[in-house]
Amino acid sequence: MNLLEIVQKYQIIAIFRGISGEAADRGAEALFNGGIRIMEVTMNTTGALHTMAGWRSQYNEKAWIGAGTVLDVEMAREAVAAGAQFLISPNLDEEVVHYGLNYGVEVFPGVMTPTEIVRAWKAGAKAVKLFPMGSLGIQYVNEVRAPLNHIPIIVTGGVKLENIAAFIKAGVAGVGLGNHLVDKTLIHEQKYAELENHARKYVQAVTKARAEM
Repeated sequence: MNLLEIVQKYQIIAIFRGISGEAADRGAEALFNGGIRIMEVTMNTTGALHTMAGWRSQYNEKAWIGAGTVLDVEMAREAVAAGAQFLISPNLDEEVVHYGLNYGVEVFPGVMTPTEIVRAWKAGAKAVKLFPMGSLGIQYVNEVRAPLNHIPIIVTGGVKLENIAAFIKAGVAGVGLGNHLVDKTLIHEQKYAELENHARKYVQAVTKARAEM
């Protein structure tokens, strides 16, 4: 399977932002044990490259590891060199998309408007990251997908346990989840068993939503 197919299979991307070192490693392990199979480390996280490299070695195709907040080609190069299997941005930079195409790494650029979505698609992106979902809302997803349902959309921002089913049923390819899933309080307090159970609830919610479609 290519990376987009993997996203469409599992549908949850866990976003690690501002969590480093052992806390990140143990948090990732708890999420993995809870059923999460796709994890992203943002490039503005201290030690992001080291974390990604370590996870690639540890999970060895049992989980997929990527870089987030990739703003330009230089960041893309650094992330790929560290082992990133996909690149996600908050913005659309066609040069980053082209870099990914050249090196066989999926790039999911950040977009907001229909114009940006189509530009990203024409540049070669296999899917786009619709952001910020917390402000745009699920009705925006429905309205955008009406004419553009051939373009896979990953939504990020504002997705939580209470509404994840609605986004899945709206037909998104996947959801990016930061602190609502990668709970910094639980990690800081080293409540990793709780974090694992928390992750499992998200996985179960997605499974249930798909069964009801």
